[in-house]
Amino acid sequence: MKSLRFYQTLQMKLIVIYVLLILIAMQLIGVYFVKTMEDSFRNNFSEDLNGKASLLAEYVRPYLAVKADLQSEETVTKKESLNDVVTNFNQIIGAEIQVIDLNGIVLSSSMYAGDVGQKNTDPTISRALQGIKDQERDVIDAFDVRKKALALPVKDGTKIVGAIYMIASMEELFGTIDSINQIFIAGTLIALALTAILGIILANTITTPIKAITRRATAIADGDFHQRLHIIGYDEIGQLGHAFNHMTMRLKEALSSIEEEKNKLASILSNMSDGVVATDDTGTILLMNTRALQILQVTEQQAAGREIADFLGITKPEIDQYVLGDDHTTVIDFHTHELNEPLKIKVTFTPIRRSEGLLTGTIIVLEDVTEEEKLDQSRREFVANVSHELRTPLTTIKSYLEALDEGVMDDPELANKFLGVTRNETERMIRLVNDLLHLSRFDSKQAVLHKQAASVEDMLEIVADRFSFQLQQKDIDIALILEDGLPDAYVDSDAMDQVLDNLVSNAIKYTPAGGQIRLEAYAVPGDWIAFKVQDTGVGIPKKDLERIFERFYRVDKARSRDMGGTGLGLSIAREIVRAHGGTIRLESGLEAGDQQGTTVTFTLPSVEKEVKNRV
Repeated sequence: MKSLRFYQTLQMKLIVIYVLLILIAMQLIGVYFVKTMEDSFRNNFSEDLNGKASLLAEYVRPYLAVKADLQSEETVTKKESLNDVVTNFNQIIGAEIQVIDLNGIVLSSSMYAGDVGQKNTDPTISRALQGIKDQERDVIDAFDVRKKALALPVKDGTKIVGAIYMIASMEELFGTIDSINQIFIAGTLIALALTAILGIILANTITTPIKAITRRATAIADGDFHQRLHIIGYDEIGQLGHAFNHMTMRLKEALSSIEEEKNKLASILSNMSDGVVATDDTGTILLMNTRALQILQVTEQQAAGREIADFLGITKPEIDQYVLGDDHTTVIDFHTHELNEPLKIKVTFTPIRRSEGLLTGTIIVLEDVTEEEKLDQSRREFVANVSHELRTPLTTIKSYLEALDEGVMDDPELANKFLGVTRNETERMIRLVNDLLHLSRFDSKQAVLHKQAASVEDMLEIVADRFSFQLQQKDIDIALILEDGLPDAYVDSDAMDQVLDNLVSNAIKYTPAGGQIRLEAYAVPGDWIAFKVQDTGVGIPKKDLERIFERFYRVDKARSRDMGGTGLGLSIAREIVRAHGGTIRLESGLEAGDQQGTTVTFTLPSVEKEVKNRV
């Protein structure tokens, strides 16, 4: 498998290409060269053979001319010398020779002695005797020896008197050509070997930097951005290396920036007070921040791969309407196992689109508006309560004033009664307005407390004395219980008188004749002093305990109003205690251990605590 991959590499391809180029070039050159050389050798061989034949023709022409003239007396003598000429030429040029007269009769031969006197019927000789020149042909004898046969007419002037027939071996010529071919093949092989070596070297100079770039690119893909290429030259590969190093640096900077932005985004998402959910185009959850998990009460494992519709309690078609429609916001009631009342969740759907407008996902923002809804409800109830509380006395005052204006003034007894009712209603409105101003100062943080050391015993005795007449009228017993060695409280005395007045006043209102009120004070850990106001009155139903400190909240609205209450006493008491850093709670009925009555307990700082805080 490795060898197969090697043959598919750029290095091997370059080597093969170079070798094939050299091989094809050498073959083309070799074929042309060998063909040209062979043709040249053959032409030279033919020309040389023709030259020798022409020379021999000059020598044998006198003998053939004598043979043609039968009356010549020198015929016999010259014929005897013809064999000597042929033999000498045969020895000199190494070719087989025949001298043939005009009739085709062999006069002399170096081939076979038996040919003399025989007629040679070779077509080449016949055409030569007819005066046709350049009668050549290649022949192969019985021993597979390649030879060239040549027939040349011999003329005496313009008269043909005979012919020369020569057969010369070409084995030496072909031997020379074969030797040259072997040299050429050996040169080709050497050239191919050198080309392969040079191809390997050249391919390495190209592929080695590419391999280095590939290794470093792979390392970068695996997250290692510290890769740098060593640049040797300034050619195209060197420029590629410079570009790679620059790309690596820019990529590292870009990824660092992306990572930084990702961390910022993750930190923002994690610390957002609103829940954020990212989904794809099918509604499948891709991301949920911590707040979203808390609101929906799920874990990341539970949310992974699920659709957001499974958690919001909204069907997918409804979600699509919010995503694709004009109204992207809705408020849903989200029920939980921990809370009896459902959470009010404001859900905002923001579609994510590509440049061409295709929907790719949705960002969903979850905002817990339960407290806001409660505050809005409280504001609406507050406005309604204030309006009601003011409207009732104003209506009463208006009615009595109209009655007085219509003639009741003439009846002194009835007029005084009407004026008394008007005065009471006016005082009630004044108390209501004062209480509202008092609460407003606490809400706006404008209430100023003048704290100082105050005796707990004096505080309780003063409030008991202040209500002694009312207690005596309703036949209610009051008891003061103080722990020994109790330190002074560090409080605003006037504000605490108001708290104790409100609590004792409520206890007196709702405790029947013959009942008892207990004022108790004792130390609690942390240098705090606990105050407890306990009565044996009608108590408060359990369902009303959670809202008892709300403004204008009354358990029995009609009865409370008849008793002159504004519904703000406990709210003011809670704000004053909180301003001192303490806590206040109320217990009644079953909450107080099956005991009738109501118990209000609040804590205040002691002087010792204030000293420690200053130190």
